[in-house]
Amino acid sequence: MISINIGRIFLKAYNKKHGKSYSSKEFFQKIFFDLFFNHSKYMLCIMNSSFDQLWKRHNTHLPEKRLIALNDFFKKVESGYKDGSIIIGFPASEIKKFATTSGLVSDMEIPADESDIYYSWIGSGLGIRVSGGVCIFFTKPEILLKIFEGWRVYRNFLNDDTLEKLAPHKIDSWNGQWLNYAYSKNYRENFDFASLDNLQFFKRERNGDIVIETIKWSKLFFNISRQFPDQTLVGYVYSLGQTNKTLGFFPFHFKQAQRIKDFYKLLFGENNAMRDSAAYEDIYGTHIKRACELGVIGLHALQPKGLKQYFAEGKKPDFKKTKVTQKRGEDENAYKIRREKVSFKDNGKVILFRTYKTWLVAMITKNKEEMIDYTKEIAKALHSYRANTTKNVAKNLIENELLVAKSKKKFIDALVEIVKDTKKEHLEAFKELKNRVHLMTSEDFGYFVVLLRFDYAYEERKIQPMS
Repeated sequence: MISINIGRIFLKAYNKKHGKSYSSKEFFQKIFFDLFFNHSKYMLCIMNSSFDQLWKRHNTHLPEKRLIALNDFFKKVESGYKDGSIIIGFPASEIKKFATTSGLVSDMEIPADESDIYYSWIGSGLGIRVSGGVCIFFTKPEILLKIFEGWRVYRNFLNDDTLEKLAPHKIDSWNGQWLNYAYSKNYRENFDFASLDNLQFFKRERNGDIVIETIKWSKLFFNISRQFPDQTLVGYVYSLGQTNKTLGFFPFHFKQAQRIKDFYKLLFGENNAMRDSAAYEDIYGTHIKRACELGVIGLHALQPKGLKQYFAEGKKPDFKKTKVTQKRGEDENAYKIRREKVSFKDNGKVILFRTYKTWLVAMITKNKEEMIDYTKEIAKALHSYRANTTKNVAKNLIENELLVAKSKKKFIDALVEIVKDTKKEHLEAFKELKNRVHLMTSEDFGYFVVLLRFDYAYEERKIQPMS
């Protein structure tokens, strides 16, 4: 029933902004129906509804048939009968034996008058689909009004004869892409289909169909945070289809996305933060269902993909540059292309390191600002110790004991062995390291040791012999 509330919040904001006094039925008839259903291509399809039945009979190209479907819908609403084809979110009809599965069905009668039915349809057009097969409702009026602005854009594209292969019925996916674009730094008022296509709104299937890509939730999270940097908004995560699913209500801590950006700037400079943003925003974020299991959409949920293995397995990261030399008989152009590909891949390693380090620093609860340069300096000291000691012994002690330690005790035990052979120049640094680790919480130590492992691996990149 959340769709009713979403529709009500939106219409109140819409009427206030435009100086109107539409009732939910008036808005549905004059604006919603005209945008969503009064065309040969629908923007939304509600199974077994009057509009869906017209679609299945392939009669949507006939204006008179569309009006008949509208009047048929009005009669169903006036009849007082309520099922999932009439009011969004209700269970499917058992009497009519619709081939759908209803979840969370209650034997309690849920009150809903005629105005609520129209609110539910208006609200249903305001869902935001993200990758992972779920949608999100936000109750923030500004967000709902921004989504509404995108409705007309999608309608204009569907009506464009040159875009006849553009998929209909995808308002949820469109809303996600549109909202992400509207709040992004890429937004331009004079956009067209080609400019949105360049931003990967769409993909083309082998048969030529143009599909609207679902937006990654973390990218949307970062761009919404640009608009609401200090706010926490509650989002309702759900899925409507043959089976209705409810994941629940979750707080979205948009200010924590800004913390990620702020630490990225502190660690690697504002220019790098701006240049890398599109790449690192794509790396952040667990699967949306896993994020919901955490109960809060924030820093924990933004854990970069691929990072988990470094906690569970103690895996050593590899950020070394790939050596590129010209092969015998290879012409200059082919060599240049290969070198550029390697350079692009190598830049990806740098961004991956920066992304991982930023998140790890942000996750440490105490003295995180001090960690910005601290682990890098300790990594340098460890490499210096390794260079001035029997290499295999030092390498094994650092990589197989210190940097994979699962507890503070094991870390300090390995550090004691290192100190025995350490020259005076690094002795104080390692003593301070021992004291810091001793005072850390177990949770912070878990992040710290992985952070140190990454800085140590990145220092190897910097000291490796040049090709």
